[in-house]
Amino acid sequence: MDNLLNLRVLQDTDVEKLKIWLYKDHILKWYHDTDDWLKEIKQRSREFSFLHHFIVYKGDEPIGFCQYYDCFEAKELWYSVESRGEVFSIDYLIGEDNYLRKGFGKQIIKLLIDEISNENENFEIIVQPETENTASNKTLLANGFIYDEYKQYYKIKIVKQILKTKE
Repeated sequence: MDNLLNLRVLQDTDVEKLKIWLYKDHILKWYHDTDDWLKEIKQRSREFSFLHHFIVYKGDEPIGFCQYYDCFEAKELWYSVESRGEVFSIDYLIGEDNYLRKGFGKQIIKLLIDEISNENENFEIIVQPETENTASNKTLLANGFIYDEYKQYYKIKIVKQILKTKE
């Protein structure tokens, strides 16, 4: 059985499916402000154009949602960033119940890192899931993130090695 996932840029036709997911109990527990999430999605080409939204697919089936953003653009209160392209954050969810607790979250994080790497060479990703969200916290650790006790968030530094060849 093929367990590979892929990402597709979120389209208008995906919004209803995402809305259904956002109202599921296992997601509402962590994504409290559903209306705010939907506002960001609907205004993704205007006010929230700095967010990069994706639908997660397993084969032809949409199973979840994820996004990344440059923390400089988001200007949230839980971190301090001084310039663009250096620090990013991610969010992800698995909306289809039969795909929960099967390791797909780990794959989604890897795909998001790859997406950010397509545009940036050296950067950090920071994430601040709630302490009680054990599954997400463990998934971040499994992807090489470390927990910064002082800043109270998970982080990982990505440095792309560029091979130089002799001509």
